[in-house]
Amino acid sequence: MLYYLRDTELSSEETEAALARNLNLAFLIRFVGPDHHQYQEALELFQRWKSHPQWAHVVQFYEHGLEQILPELEHAYRHAPQFAQRWDHLNRYVKELLASNLTASEQGADPPDIPSLDDFQEAVWGVFFPEASGLPENWDRHVEALREKRTVRLQAFNPSPIQDPTQQILFTSNALLTLPSTSQSVEEWHCSEAMRTKLTAISQEAQEYWYDHPIPLGVPPENNEILYGLQGLNEAVAFEQKLSKIQQKPITCVLSVSVTHSGLQTLAKQYLQEVLAQANPLPYVRVVAFTEADTQRIVQEVLLPAVQHYLPTDSAETLLQVWGIDGEYGRHYSFLKAITTFWKILVDSNIEGTFKIDLDQVFPQQALVEQTQQSAFEHLKTPLWGAIGRDWQNRPVELGLIAGAIVNERDIHQGVFTPDVVQPNRPLQPDERVFFSLLPQALSTEAEMMTQYPLNLVSESEEITCIQRIHVTGGTNGILESSLRRHRPFTPSFIGRAEDQAYLLSVMEAARFPTEADTAGGHTDKEPCPRLAYVHEPGLIMRHDKEAFAQDAMKAAKVSKLIGDYIRIINFSAYAQSLGDVSGIKAETDPFTGCFISVIPKTVVYLRFALKAATFFEEGTDSDGLEFVRDGATRLHKAFQFAEGPDSALQQTYLQERQGWNLYYDVLNALETALRDQDPFALKLQATAQHVVEECLINNV
Repeated sequence: MLYYLRDTELSSEETEAALARNLNLAFLIRFVGPDHHQYQEALELFQRWKSHPQWAHVVQFYEHGLEQILPELEHAYRHAPQFAQRWDHLNRYVKELLASNLTASEQGADPPDIPSLDDFQEAVWGVFFPEASGLPENWDRHVEALREKRTVRLQAFNPSPIQDPTQQILFTSNALLTLPSTSQSVEEWHCSEAMRTKLTAISQEAQEYWYDHPIPLGVPPENNEILYGLQGLNEAVAFEQKLSKIQQKPITCVLSVSVTHSGLQTLAKQYLQEVLAQANPLPYVRVVAFTEADTQRIVQEVLLPAVQHYLPTDSAETLLQVWGIDGEYGRHYSFLKAITTFWKILVDSNIEGTFKIDLDQVFPQQALVEQTQQSAFEHLKTPLWGAIGRDWQNRPVELGLIAGAIVNERDIHQGVFTPDVVQPNRPLQPDERVFFSLLPQALSTEAEMMTQYPLNLVSESEEITCIQRIHVTGGTNGILESSLRRHRPFTPSFIGRAEDQAYLLSVMEAARFPTEADTAGGHTDKEPCPRLAYVHEPGLIMRHDKEAFAQDAMKAAKVSKLIGDYIRIINFSAYAQSLGDVSGIKAETDPFTGCFISVIPKTVVYLRFALKAATFFEEGTDSDGLEFVRDGATRLHKAFQFAEGPDSALQQTYLQERQGWNLYYDVLNALETALRDQDPFALKLQATAQHVVEECLINNV
């Protein structure tokens, strides 16, 4: 740390950006300790601004870090032997470097530079980011080792795979809406005059939720992600009809509509209807859009009455709040999976699974047929989806989840099997010397997502294998309804990034033993039930076009997304603790998903944050630095408070939501039985559910 601070001084400026820079630098100086020549000035700076109404929360955030880091490091050193060994190893390197620096100073020479990927960097990663250790120089070996770890030996294909994706799969997606861009005048907003008036009033509200790249209301049609994704899905179904020469029925796409400001809730559906009415029709896609109000209507008019009638439960209304749209990513992600069982029981009994797409992605159908010999929907018919097998440790797995991959629009000319994330080959930023998730992300992309199988899976070999996926993307994945109901996975509502990967963590608790339902399904009572897992379907690839048409939205959300990435470390680390077997979960999910589960999350987050903030100011991007420090101090401090303690709010939320999802599936099971018996009360609830769904239909097919 001394090397990064050796040429950096606290300044006397007091502009907002300069003050944010100074407070961040003062934190780093205090972290280094009294040996720094400006240590006293750093203390005085904190003292001067700790009560200021605009800066007190920033000082409090940094003070919290200084209070928490040392105890966290000491705890890890005492209780994690491998961490202690790596710490001692790094400590030796630091002493050697300090000695070299002192010698150079005495001789009047410049301090030695730290090479980008030398032994010292490996030692630093060993402490703060062990998932990256050894990757760059042993890349191919790590790719092969990870593929071996993800290999599943098949015991049985799904005897009843998907036959007609258009009618058996409920397609889903999410629309994330925010206020119009401040770079546009009101007259430039692409919406009705009445909506412009309402949006102007809502712009005075405080923002409640942050998303990676929300869609600003009023964007031009050519930049509207909702239109782009739905039209792409419509074209994909049209291609299937042309390919099979069979008249395709419209598919159903359930769209969750989440908003950043509460006032947008009442405008969301009206806005979508305006957008679709002015665009080309979607003859192959029935779009059913749910807002938070719609989901709460279902809770009040269908789910709660069913609980009260069939399964009287204390706190049922509170528990069923898991069913909803607005909030962090985890909330709508779980909804878009769980709605499949609701749909099958109360709307359309033909549904056997769900598949989620992201609206900035489309199926490159012609390229898929040419390069994989199958269209997108033909890939969904694979008997691997729902197969049973044994993983690398001979544990039973149920491949009830399916995952594809993505290729960037700029790379598809190289082929659909071009990884969207590749091994980085550039100098490291200061914060990346502490935590560099791009490295294991690229490794798992190549090892998991780019694996290809023979076209003919039914071979005469004694053993057929496939790959299970841990690393998945938010779109291009699905789950069979039977697996959904049996395993009941969900993403907790506090997860704001990587909701797709957190979804799998919920079924990675300590091995459970068969229930009565499992025994009825043919499992023995001597072995844990198969763990739910994703099967990798090579060739099930979507083209990622975000950079081609919505760069402004990405730029606007850059800082917010970065802060969310740091919160991901806090939440994943605490969530794994709540699940119990932290070491087992981490070992299963390393290197990429697991790298966000840290034994020293506070230390890693604070160092990453402070070094990244310093980089913003050093590079002259003061506006980004100011936004990063101010918003980050608020959001990260809140996240730490939520996750801290043995009986944290995070753990209590997880446990309550687990109860809520269990109640949700239990009451749907009860409704299914009652409907089978033609129970009048159940039939009335079914009619109500179907009425709400029809009112959520926003286009005519």
